[in-house]
Amino acid sequence: MYGFTPPFYLHPQPKPPIMDQDPHEDLLEIIRSHSPDTKKPMPIVRKEFSAFYQEVQTEVEEPPFLERVMIGNEGLQGFWIRVPESLSDCTVLFFHGGGFSLGSTADHLGLCTRIARAARARVFSVDYRLAPENLFPAAAEDAVAAYQWLISHGYPSHRIVPVGISTGGTLVIDLLLLARERMMLLPPAAVCISPAVDMMFGGKSVEKNRDYDWISSARLDSIRTTYLGGHNPNDPLASPIHADLRRFPRLYIQAGTHELLFDGILDFVKKARWAGVPVQFEIWQDMFHCWQVFADHVPEGLEAIDHIGKFVQDVLSR
Repeated sequence: MYGFTPPFYLHPQPKPPIMDQDPHEDLLEIIRSHSPDTKKPMPIVRKEFSAFYQEVQTEVEEPPFLERVMIGNEGLQGFWIRVPESLSDCTVLFFHGGGFSLGSTADHLGLCTRIARAARARVFSVDYRLAPENLFPAAAEDAVAAYQWLISHGYPSHRIVPVGISTGGTLVIDLLLLARERMMLLPPAAVCISPAVDMMFGGKSVEKNRDYDWISSARLDSIRTTYLGGHNPNDPLASPIHADLRRFPRLYIQAGTHELLFDGILDFVKKARWAGVPVQFEIWQDMFHCWQVFADHVPEGLEAIDHIGKFVQDVLSR
């Protein structure tokens, strides 16, 4: 279906060691071969993206309990994801990745289930509006709307931890910015996994890591164009690297040294710390963008999710 033989993908045969060879190169080549093709119609691109992401997350121990709910009257959907370990008073508010134009709860369900189990929490995953049908700042507004919905339905802010991956991590920061601006109670902490914090995608890592990550600089440019639709990329909601981060809650951020986005994330961490934000920055050697999604095939993915779970448990046990 995807142009590779499943037994090879799931159980790669050992090869003789090669000097300077990336140990994840086989997996990276497979992921690269399924990168979004911008020449295809968006519905087809989304379908292919979702199918591939679902296939690489098939080894979750047991299916979770799922419940769909409507958030407001604008068609925004959220999904409750529960496992036997989930505690009723612990909520992870989750935002998927996909460059603001792709992705959904369905194609991040494996990751959500693992986070629910590791954090001993129930996950509320949001299918926010996607570009280009819904341009900036629609996704950011949906993020804060989902947070407001939880609070209005009896889930107190101090029992919620927002978690997002890739551009979902950007939405976590946007949520904090908008909630602070609107004088809402902030959550006690937030988790950003490989967040996109600068829509100009600067930093030497974009060039230095081009052979070690599956995402490309062309894909980054496409994300900026598709999502912003001509809007100023230096807007703090688009590029949180330019935001005032004072009075932010505790942040936990994961990034891999082989990510194109690594330098931007590092700069954001430095800025947040200068603003007085308590930031726990976990750097993973030789890891590529969003390696946690591929936890079935990368042991470091399972370990990183376990760390996220322990962080959430620590925050919500206080």
